[in-house]
Parts: sequence; structure tokens; C-alpha cells
Amino acid sequence: MIIRIAILSMALCLGACGVAYISPDVREDSVNGNFVRVVPITPDTVRVANQSAYRPDTLPAIFAQTTATGSRRAPDGSLPTPSNGPQNGQPVMELRVPPTPPTEPYRVGVDDILVLATRAPGNSVEELSGLLASQNRRQEYRVQDDGSISIPDVGRVRIVGQTIDEAEATIFNALVEAQIDPAFSLEVAQFNSRRVSVGGAVGTPGVQTIGLSPLLLNEALSAAGGVRVQDIDFASIRLYRDGQLYQIPLMELYSRRSLQRIPLAAGDSLFVDTDYRLDRAETYFREQIQLSDARRDDRLAALSELETEVDLRRAQLNEARDNFLTQIQLDAVDRDYVYLTGEVTRQRRMVMPFNQTVSLADALFQEGGFLTEFGNPSQVYVLRGSSNPRDNAAVTAWQLNGRDATSFLLATRFELRPNDVLFVAEQPITRWSRVVSQLTPSVFTQPVIAAVQ
Repeated sequence: MIIRIAILSMALCLGACGVAYISPDVREDSVNGNFVRVVPITPDTVRVANQSAYRPDTLPAIFAQTTATGSRRAPDGSLPTPSNGPQNGQPVMELRVPPTPPTEPYRVGVDDILVLATRAPGNSVEELSGLLASQNRRQEYRVQDDGSISIPDVGRVRIVGQTIDEAEATIFNALVEAQIDPAFSLEVAQFNSRRVSVGGAVGTPGVQTIGLSPLLLNEALSAAGGVRVQDIDFASIRLYRDGQLYQIPLMELYSRRSLQRIPLAAGDSLFVDTDYRLDRAETYFREQIQLSDARRDDRLAALSELETEVDLRRAQLNEARDNFLTQIQLDAVDRDYVYLTGEVTRQRRMVMPFNQTVSLADALFQEGGFLTEFGNPSQVYVLRGSSNPRDNAAVTAWQLNGRDATSFLLATRFELRPNDVLFVAEQPITRWSRVVSQLTPSVFTQPVIAAVQ
């Protein structure tokens, strides 16, 4: 028994002298050209530590790019040009009036130009005086071939075929999902999707658009420069709609106001004919059908090109991203690291994340932190070298005293920097336990070995 006590006393003495077991610790030192300064982590010192300049590594731009893109295809100019010239002729014509199209609210279509008005930043004086309304920001968006508009920071929002109220609700939901202020107003600046073509003996043949209000027959003729005929007895208005041909003698049109106020429908083709024969009107309507088919085919081709372009772009982005991720796995990308040592759960090198800073709490608890059975919570250090090359031997040891558990809240605010070393000192009892575990086996086994020899 006395021998055991003597051996234990000797072990403790050796451990205290640092002969049997050397334990790492942190202490202030200003000799041998080294300068170590221990600074307790407090709310004030956290602000000082976080002031050191640091910009986290950023992900390559390919991770922020999307494949959304508008079609770059445009009509090639080779579509047929409508016939406009008048011709002379004679006899009798039957009146065939087109049916009145159903009344319904305007629905957004392809090529419509929408205006999205959002609130511009303003002060309280402007808001109280009502001046803020005049400072709204207005941005125009064209409804593209796929029926959607592309809103920055939101993406593509499909609204084709919707009423203005329905489109507002769809855009509102898209803004809310993107966490953007949904205060806005929506209006149609240009009605380009619902069209009526006017040709023949008019001043300016062309295309008229149907807006929120119905487009009447006399309004379409007036917008086209009016009827230009010398003899109204043989002139007529021919209307082609959904495969049906309707006709109104010009004399009848002028004598009956109800005929002048016939509402037109999207896709109607009007032709002012100066002859009762249908040759010229037939040619015009055939050209309009070909024009409509060509536009449809052109849109289908444009959509096909868009899909192909998006697929190619997506493949390029995925390939570039995969290449970067492979470089990360092979450790071929220059990264910033923080080093964990001492009584942590696992001593390792922790890579700092992209696009954001990492806190002391992140490093401590990301993979288990440290065990208080062995680690000393009152001696958690962040060792940081001087950023001045002339003072490369100067080290600041930021000490977190976790004996008070509320101090760990400061760890969530303390930002780490590249090459910081996180060190957790051991418990005093852990140090003595390790001294004893290393010395006592050799003290007891040496006499046994000597006796056997």
C-alpha cells in the first residue's frame, strides 16, 4: 500500500513538472520573439474581432444562372402581303350578316404588352401628401410565345388566356412566393393578340386590334382610312370568320346604322370589294389564312427553337456545375479553412462555406462540439494570427468562458476568419488522469519484468 502511494505521488509530481505528460494550453507570452495576447470574448470584443476584413468565397456564376430565355426568332418577312387594290364589276348581292360574338372580359394573349406598376420608395411626407402615386415605377412586359411574362427575381409567370383580374392574382401569388412586396397594379398597354385585318378599297389597309371595348365594323373601317370607292352601288363589305363568308352591300351599310355597329371578333378578315364577283375577296381571304397558318407555324418553330435552346443551355450549366463539384471533391479548388484541435469531438480541418460567414458556434457544434467531461468550457479559444506580415509571430487568443452558459450566445455572433484555430483546453482532472494512465502501468510492470529475468 505504501508503495502504491509512493508511486502515485511520484506520478503526480512528474505530471506537474511536465516530464511525464505535456498538455497543450494557451498562455500570454512575449518572449522569444512571440507575442500572445489573450482577450476575453465579450459583446465589445466580438465587434472588434468581426471588424477584420473578410469576404467569403463565392460560388461561380453558373450556380446563379437559369435557363429561362425568350425566343429570339422573328418573322422573316417572307409572309404574303395582302392584296389591297380595288377592281370594277357589276350585279346583285345577298345580305349575309355575321352573328354577334359572345360578350366576355378581355383575356391576355400572346404579344400583348402589359405594364406592371410598383411602388417606388418614398418618405412619409410624400405618402401623407399623396405624391407617392405619381412616383410609381412602371415596367412593360410582352407576353411571349409560351404565354408567360418574365419578371426579374421571380421568373416566368404564365398568364395567357386569363382575364386582367386573374392575371393580377397569378402575379400576386408569384411575387409572394418570391418574397417580394406584392403591391402593384396591372394594365394592358398594347392589345396585340386580338386582331382584325382590313383590306381592299380602304385608305390604309392593315390590322386593327380589339381592346377592352368591342371593335365595331364602322370603327374598323374608319381606322383603316375609310372606304375608298367611286360607285357604292356595286361595292360591298365581305367578312370572313371561322370558315364562313358574310357580306354586306355598301349601300345597305350606309342606310342601316345597326349594320355599322356590328361587333367584330378576333381573327376576322374584312375586305372592301368594288365588284360583286368574289375573285378578289377570295384571294385576299386565302392570303389571310396562309398568313395565319404561317404565323402559327412560325410560333411553333420558335417554341421548338426555344425548347432546344433551353435544353442546350441547361446541359451546359449542369456540365459546368458538375465539373466544379468534381473539382471540390478532388480538393482542386482553393478554399478557406478553420482548424479544430484540443478536446473537440473530432480534430479536423473545417472548410468555410460559400457566400456566407461561419461563426464560432457553427464550428463548435456542427459535428458534435466538445465533451465537457474532457474539455474545459471555460477555456475555449480562437487563435488568430496577425494580418500584418511584419507581425507574423503575434497571436490573439480570443477566449470564450463557457462556464457561464449564456456566453455561448456570443459564440453565435463571433465570426471566424480563414486559418483561425479553434482550441478547447482539457479539464484539470483529465490532465491528471492521463498522467496516471501513462505512468502507473510502466511503474508496476517494470518490477515484474525484472523478476522474470
